[in-house]
Amino acid sequence: MRAGHISLTVILALLVLVACGGQPGAPSGAATADNQPFEQRYRSMSFEQIVEAARGQTVNWFMWGGSDAINAYVNGYVAGTLKERYDITLRQVPVTDIVETINKVLAEKQAGKDRDGSVDLIWINGENFRTLKEAGAVFRNWADLLPSNQFVDWENPAIAYDFGFPVEYDESPWGSAQFVMEYDSARVPEPPRTIEALLEWACANPGKFTYPAPPDFTGSVFVRHVFYAAAGDYTQLLGPFDETLYAPIAEKTWQMLNTLEPCLWRGGETYPQTSTALYDLFSRGEVWIAMNYSPTHAANQIARGVYPATARTWVFDTGTIANTNYVTIPYNSPNKAAAMVVANFLLSPEAQYEAAKPEVVGWSTPLSFAKLPREWVEKFYALPRPEAVLPADELAARQLSELQAPWLTRIEEDWIANVLER
Repeated sequence: MRAGHISLTVILALLVLVACGGQPGAPSGAATADNQPFEQRYRSMSFEQIVEAARGQTVNWFMWGGSDAINAYVNGYVAGTLKERYDITLRQVPVTDIVETINKVLAEKQAGKDRDGSVDLIWINGENFRTLKEAGAVFRNWADLLPSNQFVDWENPAIAYDFGFPVEYDESPWGSAQFVMEYDSARVPEPPRTIEALLEWACANPGKFTYPAPPDFTGSVFVRHVFYAAAGDYTQLLGPFDETLYAPIAEKTWQMLNTLEPCLWRGGETYPQTSTALYDLFSRGEVWIAMNYSPTHAANQIARGVYPATARTWVFDTGTIANTNYVTIPYNSPNKAAAMVVANFLLSPEAQYEAAKPEVVGWSTPLSFAKLPREWVEKFYALPRPEAVLPADELAARQLSELQAPWLTRIEEDWIANVLER
């Protein structure tokens, strides 16, 4: 964490201005004694000074509101702790599609509303983050100042790149998901450990494997794993879309998938249209292998009585694609100090541990177990873990980054043309 110094007089003046919303006639972003906006001074402030500047502020957090478990965690544990500890009011603004929020920020920018924006924090990733960042609509270069950032492995491409787009500390992680393969251990004692081995297994066990047809999200992710295998070194794909690089890898990918097709369920004449359809096939024993973007999906399905008790998960030796969830701060947030404090708390081992509890949210953490203090590692390890869920350290050690959106779109379109409609 980078720290600087600021006089007690400036701190007191800053606190008064923040609490009062700024001097009459001054924009609320101008929260320093010399009338410079917070964003012009924050990198010279210690985090303790940022915490003091944040007291009394309200953070409007725009986020997907479709999960009762996540909503309860945010509005209960997170909001309560922030209020008690930092006098920050966290106001969740649930949305169905975060694109609505992106458009709101962009509309404010177009209208010249560069202060007092309506959004302080956004749950975001992928193309939405890229859209905001390329429009100059995100608060820049702040996440490395968070004390909790010391526990993040920024050497991991799945963290440093958000769907292949460089993060550059313009957003902070707060959750993690990772693609896993699911199998019935009563029928498949030892699952195939590479993509190539999986394709061989499928042809040795005809009709017992399939995948959802892209653009179904889960099916698209599976096809990208084949694309990664065809590429060899997938990290060469992390930049902007490159037709010269794409073409030979795509040709090999379609060859691999077309060779696989006759071995699939129903001879590859049809594909499940959704991941839910695949799970129905798996639960009935028509296929013996499935897949999901949540490491806890199989355990949840077992608990619901949908999957057989012998269902288990695995990841390929070469890794599986991970999707990090982030929060970002719009450029015109009037409460940037408080938004940074919220982001820091969300990323803290304390809050991450709470979210990891199966009865709370039960999702994976973006924190690095190699960087966490031993006592926190032991606490994470001690969490109840159903047999169908892989250990967190095994998942973290095998994370692959997502690609930028143009790659995803092209792969989906070309799969339809070169595999489905061939």
